[in-house]
Amino acid sequence: MTLRRVNVVILILLAVAFLIIVQRNLLNLSDFLHKENADARMILPFESELSPNTRLDLDRKGEEIPVLITASEDRLGAVIAAMNSVYQNSKANVIFTIVTTNDTADHLKLWLSRTKLKNVKHKIIVFNPDLLSGKISKDPKVAESSTPLTFARFYLPLFIPEAEKAIYLDDDVIVQGDIQELYETNLKAGHAAAFSDDCDSTLAKGIIRGAGNQNNYIGFLDFKKEAIKKLGMRANTCSFNPGVVIANLTEWKNQNITQQLEHWMELNIQEDLYSKTLAESITTPPLLIVFYKHHSSIDPLWHVRHLGTTGAGNRYSPQFVRAAKLLHWNGHYKPWGRVSSFPEVWDRWFIPDPTGKFHPVRRLQEPLDQLSPSLKSRVGH
Repeated sequence: MTLRRVNVVILILLAVAFLIIVQRNLLNLSDFLHKENADARMILPFESELSPNTRLDLDRKGEEIPVLITASEDRLGAVIAAMNSVYQNSKANVIFTIVTTNDTADHLKLWLSRTKLKNVKHKIIVFNPDLLSGKISKDPKVAESSTPLTFARFYLPLFIPEAEKAIYLDDDVIVQGDIQELYETNLKAGHAAAFSDDCDSTLAKGIIRGAGNQNNYIGFLDFKKEAIKKLGMRANTCSFNPGVVIANLTEWKNQNITQQLEHWMELNIQEDLYSKTLAESITTPPLLIVFYKHHSSIDPLWHVRHLGTTGAGNRYSPQFVRAAKLLHWNGHYKPWGRVSSFPEVWDRWFIPDPTGKFHPVRRLQEPLDQLSPSLKSRVGH
């Protein structure tokens, strides 16, 4: 073979090798682009910090999950923490309906617009107190009379008219699970709502027993009254907690649930039907009557309650609290107050008020903790 032929063969081999290399690179590039397309919606952690406006928002498509929560001025920090926990722990397409008052709406708008919650889908509705005219007592001794927002859950179809299903949350909750799971709670045929039964665990019974039969109907209703007797309800029936509600709004409207609740509110004004053993609760009794043995149940881990009750927090282990999907500080002791159980869990989701108006009370008290016992007593700590 002549030298010229050898050179030609070498050139051909080099060309073939080059083509093979190019082909492999093109295949790798194709795989890479395919993967990029599949992961196009994924945003890396450092990218989320640099681009907060896009963090997780692109993933929030699909069925809307309406969540209603109320916002009063003195508890506005609680609303922010609750909303943040819901939003950060789920990629669901959550739409918040926030029911508030005229004097709080502007403060709420500023808080949302100046923090990382500015991209959360929400609508703010100002509660019309005329809805409750003639339905609740004006007695200043009844705490709930001065906080009409507690009755917003009675009017779910009014505030969320376009939805077939919705979630109501009290403001003193933290959601640690994916709200999609709670939303998918199965409601039995004909049931307009699901609640957490107060007898769903021995722990709940132990906590509540010392607070005056709060785990059954007799703790909320006066069974000596004729209107209550006529209902034929058993006084020892397990009550439920309406701080978390999953509502079938179609059934709610078909069964005129709001009108039924209003009837019992009006009748109570005339006949004083509610029990005096508790703190004059006027929100829970109408719900207990209307939904007597006609409601579905929520998974107990989706409503771990009594964190705001004396000594209750000590009955929960840190491991159990971490496993809980929703924590509720119902009771007198709130996580933004001076004393509460597991305040560090609430702190994780609280976003400081950019206006400087709201501060967790216990944070203002922290310097006092460094004082001697005698000095603490002098300043009323």
